[in-house]
Amino acid sequence: MSKSKPKKTVPSAILLPSAVPDSRRLPPTPNASFWTQPILHAWLIFIIAFGLYANTLTHNYAQDDAIVITDNMFTQQGISGWGGLLKYDTFYGFFKEAGKANLVAGGRYRPFTLMMFAVEYQFFGKNPLFGHLFNVLWYALTCVVLYFLLLKLLNYKKQTDLVVSGMLAFITTLLFTVHPIHTEVVANIKGRDEIMTLLGSLGAVWFSIEFLTKKKIAYSAISGILFFIALLSKENAITFLMIVPMMYYLFLNQNVSKMIVPMLPFGIATALFLGLRASAIGNQFGSEQMELLNNPFLKLENGQYVPFDFMEKMATILYTLGKYIVLLVFPHPLTHDYYPKYIDTMRFGHPMVLLSLAAHLGLVYWGIKRFFKGEIDGFGILFYLGTLFIVSNIVFPVGTNMAERFVFMPSVGFCLVVSFLLMNLFKNKTNLILTITCIIAILFGIKTFTRNFDWKDDYTLFTTDVNVSEKSAKVQCSAGGQTIEKAFKDNPKNPDAAMLQIGIQHLKKSIEIHPLNKNAYLLLGNAYFYLKDFDKAIEAFQKTLQLAPGYKDAENNLLKSYREAGQYYGQVKQDGKKCVEYLEKALVLRPNEFETVRLLGVAYGTFGNAQKAFEYFQRAVDLQPNNPQAIFDLGSAFGNIGNPLKANELHQKALQLKPDLLKANGGQ
Repeated sequence: MSKSKPKKTVPSAILLPSAVPDSRRLPPTPNASFWTQPILHAWLIFIIAFGLYANTLTHNYAQDDAIVITDNMFTQQGISGWGGLLKYDTFYGFFKEAGKANLVAGGRYRPFTLMMFAVEYQFFGKNPLFGHLFNVLWYALTCVVLYFLLLKLLNYKKQTDLVVSGMLAFITTLLFTVHPIHTEVVANIKGRDEIMTLLGSLGAVWFSIEFLTKKKIAYSAISGILFFIALLSKENAITFLMIVPMMYYLFLNQNVSKMIVPMLPFGIATALFLGLRASAIGNQFGSEQMELLNNPFLKLENGQYVPFDFMEKMATILYTLGKYIVLLVFPHPLTHDYYPKYIDTMRFGHPMVLLSLAAHLGLVYWGIKRFFKGEIDGFGILFYLGTLFIVSNIVFPVGTNMAERFVFMPSVGFCLVVSFLLMNLFKNKTNLILTITCIIAILFGIKTFTRNFDWKDDYTLFTTDVNVSEKSAKVQCSAGGQTIEKAFKDNPKNPDAAMLQIGIQHLKKSIEIHPLNKNAYLLLGNAYFYLKDFDKAIEAFQKTLQLAPGYKDAENNLLKSYREAGQYYGQVKQDGKKCVEYLEKALVLRPNEFETVRLLGVAYGTFGNAQKAFEYFQRAVDLQPNNPQAIFDLGSAFGNIGNPLKANELHQKALQLKPDLLKANGGQ
């Protein structure tokens, strides 16, 4: 009489070595005891993660930290700013003006991490140490949670081999932990949104499985809350609506009907998030911008930007997707900036485009085939493709060609596939697998640790990465601006001319790449202004205003350039004609600007036109009737046109308002 096969049961938790039944114990294998010690693994992962990024703790704010922390009016209000963070889009607190966030493609509503920053600001003030410390801690925790979730899933999938489960979970997590492509996320405080999105999503899956196996409603509620947090951190958490059923199907052997109840918290959290998001920013999911730095799929034709055609856009996207794979396999060189034209307009004749197309078609085919055969590498491939798809520019524009932070979540799938391949290529060769893993981890770890130093501050980051992203208009502009700022800050009275010239070269390259870049022209004008090359400064500011009429910073700087040029030619060059010419241009720009009017009075008086000087000093007093200097100057003008009594009267009035004025005017 034949015996029926025993029915497989799904374990409700990770089985520690001491809890493994005799029937599940493995024959002695090399290092078997090590691979079945999850607590030891978790501590190793945490320590490695923290150690790799400990050198970021002394860093300053950098990159987009200004948007979410240092220049965000809601974050700076501390906990009391939460209302504003929940009410408006992510960039509102930075721009401080409704609608300006629409200048950046993507439609961002990510209040949760900004709320975290607000709490940190409340207790620690403007102190980057704590922002970096919490980033490192949350990242280390994410790595630990990833390990335990993988181990849980793999124990369900591979019920008879705890060593395989332990090895695969640990190697996957180790590769994820040390991968250099994550430096942008961890070393940049703003990258907290990526960390919390992945952490919340992984945690939600963990508690969802707990609910599925233990049937406790509390686990289901926690699952929904964690997924809601993930969505509020960054919208790409929504891809887990696809990932979670795949996990249920492959690892837990659940059919569609059995997935409905455990998936309910994910659905409810998504509905709540979308409702909250819609109330704050409407139904924006990205829109086409006609500014190159916010839309990489533009080309210059007849002096204006026009969109790529469909084939150009798809070819460029495919090239980018191929570049992600290259960086995941060989993460060097790295840069924070892949803006136009780091990746230029691509066409389907380009060999890298065709290679990427073939690779991704192969990945789709192999991933689906292997997944439905119940193989883990199939799941890893689909995890990678599914979580990357949402930021690929295929669904909606994300504002740039690519970014290393975009593969933070997808890299989980990549590391799982690499680990799976390692273990299948070298079956029963545990020591060899461990050796190869250690070599990769050490090389990746060294790259991660050294790359972190580049994120020290904006100046270091931009002037380092400009050597990698030479064809990026954005980083050339940023490097130029930071170099100029540093030259001026180090010595405001006499900025380093050599540094200013370096800044100018970066800005000229930016303009060469992006001829309509108003910010590059503005910064170029600033550099020439510090060099006292006023004609070139004025030309640059005028060009800025041609590109962006009404741009306040350009108007203010142009006015200041005219005034400073007038004073320079008057006081240093003793050229009265040019002095008056520049000051008159400043007056045309702003007819009622007190300082310009007063300086014109001084210029005409200095170069012998007493009547004109009188007219401008009178006008200055009309603009500011109680200004002691204006009253004193008008008194001097009366004296120069032959009215000493009025001159004395006004001088006395000015001295009553400001007794030390006579000393300030050279004892006149």
